[in-house]
Amino acid sequence: MTALTALTTRFYQRVPSEPLLAPIFEHMGSDHPEHVAVFIAEVLGGPREYSSRHGGHAEMVRHHLNRHLSNEQRKAWVALFLDTADELGLPDDPEFRSALVGYLEWGSRLAVINSQPGTEVDEDAPMPAWGWGEVKGPYDPGAN
Repeated sequence: MTALTALTTRFYQRVPSEPLLAPIFEHMGSDHPEHVAVFIAEVLGGPREYSSRHGGHAEMVRHHLNRHLSNEQRKAWVALFLDTADELGLPDDPEFRSALVGYLEWGSRLAVINSQPGTEVDEDAPMPAWGWGEVKGPYDPGAN
């Protein structure tokens, strides 16, 4: 099990006890933690497993359509994710953590945007590619 799979598995075990998050994920499949792990791994420069097995960024956007996520839910998601990373002893060096926090902030805000009514999926949107000190992604404020 990779560190990201362990993190997402433990994170989603904790979700039911979080009042803002539990309703969002109450019907998630047992494979959801692994899907999130391979997505984040790919975004952070790992293998293109999410794209090849699950459809890339467009498919991730589709999973958020019409979910009406709020900023409060987003903040709770990020906080629990980072607390879980601490609980599991993931690296806490500044470079890794700044990249992880930066992506979680960026990606979770994009999830909120994509969850609102009227959002359309851009089938050609590239997978985000998050690096250390780099920002690359499909967000276009004029498109939303």
